[in-house]
Amino acid sequence: MVFSSLLTLLDDIASVLDDVALMTKVAAKKTAGVVGDDLALNANQVTGVRADRELPIVWAVAKGSLVNKLILIPAALLLSVFAPVLITPLLMLGGGYLCFEGVEKLLHKFLHRNEHEDGHDAEPEVTDEKTKVKGAVRTDFILSAEIVIIALGVVAESSLTTQIISLLLIGIGLTVFVYGIVALIVKADDFGFALMRRPATAAAGKALILFMPWFMRGVSIVGTLAMFLVGGGIFAHNWGALHHWLHEHHWDDGLAGMLSSLLIGLAVGAVACAVVLPLMKLWEKRRQD
Repeated sequence: MVFSSLLTLLDDIASVLDDVALMTKVAAKKTAGVVGDDLALNANQVTGVRADRELPIVWAVAKGSLVNKLILIPAALLLSVFAPVLITPLLMLGGGYLCFEGVEKLLHKFLHRNEHEDGHDAEPEVTDEKTKVKGAVRTDFILSAEIVIIALGVVAESSLTTQIISLLLIGIGLTVFVYGIVALIVKADDFGFALMRRPATAAAGKALILFMPWFMRGVSIVGTLAMFLVGGGIFAHNWGALHHWLHEHHWDDGLAGMLSSLLIGLAVGAVACAVVLPLMKLWEKRRQD
């Protein structure tokens, strides 16, 4: 009797772990856009500081990110238990924000290209460590909220146990991944210079130093594309009429599904920018007056 109960318990645990592994994998894919943007933003947060202070700043921001997730994950679970009807609207709001941020980045890049090239209107470099850390943790809170809401949308139909474990794995796992990669990125130049001091590895060190700016641009581009794919995909799967139309015309799977998500993400972002940016300018004008 006891042995049979133990086998049943082990079978239940194995079933939960299978669900957790599956849900965590799906949630990780869904949050890829935010993670790419998070990686690019945080790698830029340590610019303008001494080399020996780069890792302490990354560690401080990583700790702040864990605190953010320890606040957001319980809040998301309470939402799942007491107000599950709000999950889809919040999910679509998060997707809309991703699309808005993606289009805003494109607009800023193309409309203000000359300003960056000439060095005009550039934002002052913030070198105070506390200011940098506070700003990075504040940005991380917004991105972490998006990650948690998107992940919650994936596991919303699962058991509470699966939701808890999956969200914790996503939250902690992505924090370790993002800030571990950021730490490697910010020390890549130092590693390159160390290689250059030895004749045998000088060429490799120089190549690494030349490669890193291109790598960062690539991370930014991939992150922006992923924002549109994830944000557009959220609308494609949760907007009933749109989802039905895409399914009817076979635009909901494979390469066609990716293209439709990309186009939907661009369209949603463009509409959001057309509404939000004028309101932001009006608000700034009223504050100045």
